[in-house]
Amino acid sequence: MVIIRLLAAIVVLVGVLGTGFAGAEVPAENPAQLARPALRAMRIEMAPTIDGDVLGDPAWEDVPAGNGFRQTAPDEGRFSSQNTDVYVAYTEDILYFGIVCHDTDPDGIIVADSRRDSSLVETDSIQIILDTYLDQQTGYVFGTNPVGIEYDGQVTREGEGGFGSAGGFNKNWDGVWEVRSKIGDHGWSTEIAIPFTTIRFPRGSQEQTWGMNVQRNIRRRNETAFWSPLPRQFNLYRLSLAGTLNGLEVPKQRNLKIAPYVLGDWQRPGVEEADTEGEGDFGVDLKYSISPSMTFDATYNTDFAQVEVDELQINLDRFNLFFPEKRPFFLENAGYFDVGVPEEVELFFSRRIGIGPEGEIIPIQGGVRLSGKAAERYNVGALYMRTEEVVGVAPQNSFGVARLSRDLPNRSAIGGLFISREGRGQEAQEEDYNRTYSLDGRWGIGKNGLVQGFVAQTKTPGAEEDEYAFNLSGRYDSERWSFSTGYTEVAEDFNPEVGFLRRSGYRKPDIFLMRRIRPESLWGLLELRPHFSYRGFWDFDGFQETGFLHVDNHWEWRNGYEVHTGINFTREGLTEPFEIFEDVIIPVGTYDNTEAQIVFYTNRGAPVAFELRAVVGGFYSGDRIALSPGFRFRIGDTFNTEIGWSYNDIDLPEGAFKTNLGRLRLSYSFTPSIFIQALVQYNDVDEIWGTNLRFAWLRTANTG
Repeated sequence: MVIIRLLAAIVVLVGVLGTGFAGAEVPAENPAQLARPALRAMRIEMAPTIDGDVLGDPAWEDVPAGNGFRQTAPDEGRFSSQNTDVYVAYTEDILYFGIVCHDTDPDGIIVADSRRDSSLVETDSIQIILDTYLDQQTGYVFGTNPVGIEYDGQVTREGEGGFGSAGGFNKNWDGVWEVRSKIGDHGWSTEIAIPFTTIRFPRGSQEQTWGMNVQRNIRRRNETAFWSPLPRQFNLYRLSLAGTLNGLEVPKQRNLKIAPYVLGDWQRPGVEEADTEGEGDFGVDLKYSISPSMTFDATYNTDFAQVEVDELQINLDRFNLFFPEKRPFFLENAGYFDVGVPEEVELFFSRRIGIGPEGEIIPIQGGVRLSGKAAERYNVGALYMRTEEVVGVAPQNSFGVARLSRDLPNRSAIGGLFISREGRGQEAQEEDYNRTYSLDGRWGIGKNGLVQGFVAQTKTPGAEEDEYAFNLSGRYDSERWSFSTGYTEVAEDFNPEVGFLRRSGYRKPDIFLMRRIRPESLWGLLELRPHFSYRGFWDFDGFQETGFLHVDNHWEWRNGYEVHTGINFTREGLTEPFEIFEDVIIPVGTYDNTEAQIVFYTNRGAPVAFELRAVVGGFYSGDRIALSPGFRFRIGDTFNTEIGWSYNDIDLPEGAFKTNLGRLRLSYSFTPSIFIQALVQYNDVDEIWGTNLRFAWLRTANTG
């Protein structure tokens, strides 16, 4: 308890002193008030050689450059410590970027990884975002580092909602493009070639203007700078503050991609004179660009064998675990289908198709999918799929999804969603169907405010209670303050069977408030972020099932180290007994507890990095010590090791137990597109060992 009170005092002290620290912040121009830059793309007859040598390639000689990058960190609003030049050109079929990252200390350039889609936070890097519809809400991200990795993703809703196919940034999308980088005496440079068939844009041959921003990381300084300046509270996905790319005469072309597959399996029983048994299978995926802005996908006898395995999780509460979608067929424009609260109430969750409730593989017979933009401002998504019957698991099912939304000015939109599941076959019940209907909207308020919400209704045979859900939330982000609040209500029988619902039958208010403080000179600190958040869940009888009050401060140093010191006040209310562990049953009651929390990171760009999350305090009717250390080690840019461990030591009157979840990830990159990766996991609760070995030669991407 002494430690908990000390942490609470530290957090409160920082908040009280925040106003004093604020007066010492470094004065600089406000990035939000600066003019948005513009750059003209030049049409060229001779394409550049994609080898990373921008300065030595005559194709770039007459192309105008964009520069004048400004920092968000460490010195917000000031010009970058190193110059960066951005060149954009195009031919009939391909959009080219040539970027020169000047550096007065080339030996100080840091490269952390050379695998496709590896993080660009811990390395010197460049990221480009293209708002091809100039709607200030959706975009494509292309990034690389000094060894030329491919990093890409799709942005919807300016990145609101986090990472993954169900969030505002879909990192799992992989486009078809090419990049090469080169380190030299000048620093490093990169050349990028993006076929127009990889991205979607308005139809028409007239000259187009796209939104664009470019981010550069200089890791040894922990510096982040942007071509179109951004305030510290925003990141690259803030498309409403992007610059513009002019002069593009895009082609009127269509693209067809067919990917057949054949699988073979041979087995020989360990019995003399036994015959070798074999079986085979085949299927095909098709992708067709109906127009530059609309994509049609079809699949037959779908194979997802190449998809990376899920990471194991241990569940110590009463609610459902969330696993992200990784299957390529569902990834392009996945954000167009999103309605709800990410990882809490998601009305459409594509993992319900082809995966059983316990992770069983349910064969997909086939399906079609249409996604893209219509008339420039309408976002369209439609899907139909059929799965086979699996005895004891699921009937034969057909799934239909229809989504339409309309972009409005100032980061606003309004839309509707319809989802249907229909069961057939011997495993199906007499009336085996489920429907979901919803309306949603978001409204931008000025430059910093946003209000959004949805209302939904399901229809399930036999439901006796209400089947509705709704959410209304708002947020405000300024340079110094971030504030958000919301209210969610989910009825007892609300049942989106083709969605994700973490829990049902509740009313939940939530609130979050954070202050950003950048002292001019205080112990080498870059930023302090004192904050608090609260979320509470009540059932419809007024009984509180969960309460969580979090008071914290993040201490971020200029050398890359970071510490979070926090205190949590928790409440868990049980109306029925809960088996948390084998033969450990927590009885009915209300449990109020306090716990201390500390998180520690070393410089994540260093060859050796360590992190630790520790939580100590009350847990239901007893106590818990939770430790999650992590260790990363790399040799050059080719070999990476990540070791993670999650440990719980729980002591309850009903019984004591420990849990361990270990994870080892090894990767070796021969080139940015050829690598071998091993993932070993162990969960001692379920006594599961999981091993996955992948050799990848990424000649082309799956979803572009």
